[in-house]
Amino acid sequence: MRDVREAIRGSIPALITPMRGGAIDEAAFRNFVAWQIAQGSHGLVPMGTTGESATVSHEEHMRAVELCVEEANGRVPVIAGAGSNATAEAIALTRHAKEVGADAVLSVEPYYNKPSQEGLYRHFAAIAEAVDIPILVYNIPGRCVIEMSVETMARLSRIANIVGVKDATANLMRPSRERLACAKGWRLISGEDGTALGYMAHGGHGCISVTANVAPRLCAQFQNACMKGDFAAALALQDKLMPLHDAMFVEPSPAPAKYGASLLGLCENEVRLPIVPLSEPAEKRVREAMANAGII
Repeated sequence: MRDVREAIRGSIPALITPMRGGAIDEAAFRNFVAWQIAQGSHGLVPMGTTGESATVSHEEHMRAVELCVEEANGRVPVIAGAGSNATAEAIALTRHAKEVGADAVLSVEPYYNKPSQEGLYRHFAAIAEAVDIPILVYNIPGRCVIEMSVETMARLSRIANIVGVKDATANLMRPSRERLACAKGWRLISGEDGTALGYMAHGGHGCISVTANVAPRLCAQFQNACMKGDFAAALALQDKLMPLHDAMFVEPSPAPAKYGASLLGLCENEVRLPIVPLSEPAEKRVREAMANAGII
């Protein structure tokens, strides 16, 4: 296993997947990856929630991961979305991510099934046993209905290639509790842009970000300030970014991020059903937030 644990840090955009005419726009996706790296992003997550992983085919999912790995070309870590509510499917996606050269995977808790804590443990342990690649557990009770307990996370942290968590609970007590309970070296990655400042102050290592799709340089600067312990500078950037963090969820994601990216000429304003393009009032709010942040 390539130990990329320390490299999982900073601003890591959960990449949108550019589409054109109902299909992945491969050229736009490559350009988007290159732009993200040039803007200072510290890592990349293709095929997360923001990448519309729930509505792409397996073939599209795997192709997006391949494109991201190829375009990144080792410049920053690629943490491929590879989760599923079916353990066998998660193993297959994780195996593919390793085969094409991803540095790590982001593996969401099984959604819809509502497994027990023991079921959660066995699910992730099975993936880790099947594929020797660093794994970030994705704890997002708002989408999965279930929430992994700190105790279950501590058990998983003792498995060598389960290296950390993406925490989308917005509960700022969790990072401190997990830091104390989990094995040494456990990576604490926020999954909530709005609470990332507090999360970093609690010992976090970075954020898998939606806002970084449209404001990668500002998000990278924010994370750089946090990692240096300059929380005064980070707070000033937080105030600049907070309206944009809110705007990214004014309507179901990733419609706001895709609209914002389209304003920057990075992709078409196209999402896949059941997500729909933004309403006019929502477009106005995204434009205003981007203007407030000095992006447009």
